[in-house]
Amino acid sequence: MDVSTIASIASDLSQARTGDAVSLRVLRKALDQQAASAAQLLAALPQPPAPANPPHLGQNIDVKA
Repeated sequence: MDVSTIASIASDLSQARTGDAVSLRVLRKALDQQAASAAQLLAALPQPPAPANPPHLGQNIDVKA
């Protein structure tokens, strides 16, 4: 191997690392934006209405057949 080949390989590796770092940063930013959007959607959900049944109804499930 001569010096120019080694320099070329080092340059290629450096560019690959830079590209990987940029891709990772874009991915993390997209995930952060999705998390923020999901949090906004959850915050926008209305509260469920209070149950219309008396408190003693609908609390137990009979699992015997």
